[in-house]
Amino acid sequence: MTAQVHRDARFWNRIAPRYARSAIADEAAYARKLAETAALLRPDMQVLELGCGTGSTALHHAPRVAHLRATDLSEGMLAIARDKAARAGIGNLSFERAAAEEIDQAPGSLDMVMAHSLLHLVRDPAALTRHMAGWLKPGGHLVTSTACLSDGMGLLRLVTLPGHALGLLPRVTYLSRQELRAMTEAAGLQIRQDWRPGPRKAVFMIAEKVG
Repeated sequence: MTAQVHRDARFWNRIAPRYARSAIADEAAYARKLAETAALLRPDMQVLELGCGTGSTALHHAPRVAHLRATDLSEGMLAIARDKAARAGIGNLSFERAAAEEIDQAPGSLDMVMAHSLLHLVRDPAALTRHMAGWLKPGGHLVTSTACLSDGMGLLRLVTLPGHALGLLPRVTYLSRQELRAMTEAAGLQIRQDWRPGPRKAVFMIAEKVG
């Protein structure tokens, strides 16, 4: 991992216990995202989730597929996720520490890739989107939920830039919804769902690899 990734990992390790205790900000929106993702799942599917955090989404979807590989750069987050999976008795779910930009995955090997609250936290979201599209089989889906901070929230730079420089906040990349759509389509995917539950809310997107 690069020095920057290690720095971000330290931030997420530090807040992992508090993150695990925090309530979901918009339970209705989260429930809809889970339902629309679950509707695409089948028992024979191979799924990868990047930036899985404490594993809540992975735990919800794993019983519906053959195997779900969940990764995160924070060992603190993963320790909580592994404990939750063990207590739930879910055996087809594996967790591993890895930065999203450093994932080793065979091209055309996955039925779905999920990346929630992640693309705005990597240095080059367009490059990562191309990688994720490459891992998908024809007919596979990329499911993302992304904070598009350029849409009416640009003043946050006054906080995030110095906070990141001081090591108090992770790296943040400012994206617009239009840029998110463009990078998804440039990766060779067709957008099937593009939903924002409200102003300044994360954009939930489902895109399909057609071929």
